[in-house]
Amino acid sequence: MKAKRDYPKEERRSPCPVACGLDLLGDRWTLLVVRDLLLGRSRFKDFEASPEGIPTNLLADRLARLLAWGVVEQVPAGPGARHQAYRLTVKGEALRPVVMALRDWGLAWEPGTRVALQAREDEPAQSAAEPPVGLAAHLL
Repeated sequence: MKAKRDYPKEERRSPCPVACGLDLLGDRWTLLVVRDLLLGRSRFKDFEASPEGIPTNLLADRLARLLAWGVVEQVPAGPGARHQAYRLTVKGEALRPVVMALRDWGLAWEPGTRVALQAREDEPAQSAAEPPVGLAAHLL
């Protein structure tokens, strides 16, 4: 499937921001690529080495989509490097709290999970013992 270059309103299933976010990011792999970028991974081979084992064809597709949607950008891997690296754009960095919330939910509700993504110093820490605040309170 070819990456979309834009996301016209007529292709959205609804104007709901949750539905639109899921249309862009709600598959099995996309947020894991974003997680890896947040962890400091930046090269194709770094994403390939993630423990979830994303197939290379799917990884290439997800990176192309994230590029097309303006979530990531390509930059030289280093001075004089022939390879490109990926990094989050401002739009992509705005997904940090989403990924952190999924991390916190997994810690609270899924036994045996462990932290791969640490909170930044400016974010409040949530322990696995703290139940998450009700979602409805944040949506209304």
